[in-house]
Parts: sequence; structure tokens; C-alpha cells
Amino acid sequence: MKKKIFQSFKRFMIFSVVVMTALSFVATASATNGYFSHGYSTKNKALAGAGTALPLDSLAASTNPAGMVFMGDRIDLGISFFNPNREYTVKGNPSGFGFGFAPGTYESDSRWFIIPSLGGNWKLDEKSSLGISIYGNGGMNTDYPTNTYYDSSVSSTGIDLMQLFIAPTYARKLYPKHAVGISPIFAYQSFEQLGLQTLGVYSSNSEHIANNGHDDSYGYGARIGYLGEVLPNLNFGASYQTKIYMSRFEEYEGLFAEQGDFDIPANWTVGLAFTATPDLIFVFDVQQIYYSDVNSVGNPMLPNLTNSKLGNNNGSGFGWDDMTVYKAGVQWKSSPDWTWRAGYSYGEQPIPESEMPFNILAPGVIEQHATAGVTKKIGEDQELDLTVTRAFSNSVKGPNKLDVPGQQTIELTMDQWEITLGYAWKF
Repeated sequence: MKKKIFQSFKRFMIFSVVVMTALSFVATASATNGYFSHGYSTKNKALAGAGTALPLDSLAASTNPAGMVFMGDRIDLGISFFNPNREYTVKGNPSGFGFGFAPGTYESDSRWFIIPSLGGNWKLDEKSSLGISIYGNGGMNTDYPTNTYYDSSVSSTGIDLMQLFIAPTYARKLYPKHAVGISPIFAYQSFEQLGLQTLGVYSSNSEHIANNGHDDSYGYGARIGYLGEVLPNLNFGASYQTKIYMSRFEEYEGLFAEQGDFDIPANWTVGLAFTATPDLIFVFDVQQIYYSDVNSVGNPMLPNLTNSKLGNNNGSGFGWDDMTVYKAGVQWKSSPDWTWRAGYSYGEQPIPESEMPFNILAPGVIEQHATAGVTKKIGEDQELDLTVTRAFSNSVKGPNKLDVPGQQTIELTMDQWEITLGYAWKF
């Protein structure tokens, strides 16, 4: 008994060192639904993020905490190489009587990111488990090396938002094929904005709107979930994540609504997993993300910009709508050592045509992801994973409502590639 406890402790310490090392360079931009990732673990990404009813590894808590109790003792590591291509196009010259943009097409310079993911799970007994999942959201990162806002004082424009979540999880079987789980979520954000000093006249605090370096924010929330076999060979999963309440970005209290507040919106997911044969499983999920419930994200630009200063409770935000995402995937085990996955997701992007100016900084317009992946088993207790994700190009076009009506149009465009490698160790 003492030997088993010592071995578990040693594995935990090794895992902790890996976690702390990853935290030192984590940057969370990823294939996105708005700025939520389409999936979090290597296997989950291969199913286009579906899997609320099909736990596959110790990052299952990022989708449904209840699934962790079926995962046994294991550690999962992942690293993604993410390539988002973002640009905006302005047509029409500024009038000189409003807030105009330099005409032309401009591409964001930041093109490659490295994103780690980490998870571990330990059985407490035959009915319960304790785990931890570490993952991130992203997609709100731009770096335009240009005079974006038609002001000679602006040499570059963009934002850098990083979000990291640490989710310890307790899961318990109610019956052999039914379980519940809960994950307290501890969150960290880092944010920087460059180039918006031109909007200082619209701000409640012009010294805290732009160019103040990276600022940090901390917060908490929770996710709860259920997973069970509701019919023979048919599993149902459901989970709900509360709003994650974050401390304010004090260095940007003149930019974000509610004096720099940037909470992370609540969301829920439900899903099915149908086992057609022991080697063939189909999954389908629906996810709802409540972007509009966070003022700094959901408040419209107008009339808020004229009725209230930036940074006030009713200050302008990005104007994002809520987002519903549909995800489908298939998993096929072709042999004891090889498992193949593919997936597709669709969600109407959250940016209305009326909200172009601010969303130059955060062009989260992706609607479709196609994914494919493979797992190779190595011996009895190790696995290697590979997933490729393609987020197809999408554009949104609308007027520049900060200038004279009809004077300028703005088009936002984005496409993405992502390659993710994973390693699993079962013990």
C-alpha cells in the first residue's frame, strides 16, 4: 500500500513539474468558435470538439467532468501548432468628418502559436476519481503593423488576449454506467492593447485605454456534468459551465465596459455517442455560448459610444451575439493499435455586420471546422496522437459606422490551420 502511494505521489510530482514548465510559455490562441476553442485535447479536437458523451482522456473535464471517472489512471500531454490568418479590407476614403480608416487590405503579422494542453486523472476507488485538466481559449490576437485607425500617431494596432484554465475534477459513478462530476475552474487572463489611443476622446479614462503593456486578471467559476447510457449502446452527456468571474484589467479600465471587466461567458453542451459496433462510434454535440451576457464582449458599439464613455458600465463592447455550435464526429478502431477519427463543426459566427470597427481587433468570424486524427497505441500503456484541423475561410462585411454613412465598408476575413500532437501514459 505504501509503495502504491509513493508511486502515485512520484507521478504526481513529475506531472506538476511538466505543468509548471508549460505555464511558463503558454499562449492560448486556437481554432475558434468566437474565441472558445473548438476542442481541447488532441483526441477531442479530432472529433471537431464533440465528445460530451464520449470521454477519451484526462482533459475530458474541459467538456464534461463526469467523463473523468471512466478514464482510469493516466496523464495526457498535447501541443498544438496553430496558424490563424487574419486580415481586414477597407474600401472608400475617410470623409474627414468622422472616424475613418486607411483604405486597403491589411494582414495580421502574428501567424504561428504554440499551445500546450495537460491533464491527469487518478482513481480513488472503483466509483470515484480525482483529476486535473489545464487548457486555454484564444483567437483574440492581432498584430497589424500599420496605421490602422488613420492617425499618424499610430504605428501598429492589435490586441493580445491569453486565457488559461485549471480545472481540478471530482467525478463519481452513481451506477455502473452513469456518473456525475464537478470541476471548480480557476482562470487566468493576460491582455495587452496597442494603438487605440486615438479613441481616448471617447474613453472614461484615456490614460488606461491603450499601450499599457500586459495586464493580468484572475477569476473562478465551475462546470458540472452528467454522463450515462440512456439506451443500449447510446450514451447521453450534458454539462454546464457558469460564468467565470474575473478581476478587472485595471490598466485597461478605460477600454472595457464595467471599468475593465472581462468575464468569461457561461456555456452549456449536450451530446450523444452511439456505439454502432465495438470499433465504430458516432458522436454529436450542441454547444451554446452566451457572449452577449458579458458587457465588454456583448455591448454594441452604437449607440453606446455616443451615450456612454468607453469603460463605463454601458460602454461599447465588441457587439458579439450568442453562438450555437453543432459538432459531429466518428471514431473507428481499425486494429488493436490504430484508431482513426474525423469531425466537422458549424456555428454561425457572432459578429453582426453593424460591428465592424472594433472587431478589426478581434475578427472571430470562423464558422466551419473540418478535422482528422489518429491514435497509435505503443505497448499496453502509452499512446501517440495526431490531429489536423482546418478552419475554412470566412468573411463578414459591413459599414464603418464611425464615419459618414456610406463612406467606407470594412470586411473581416480569417482562416486557420492547426496541427496537434499528443502523448498519453496510462498507469
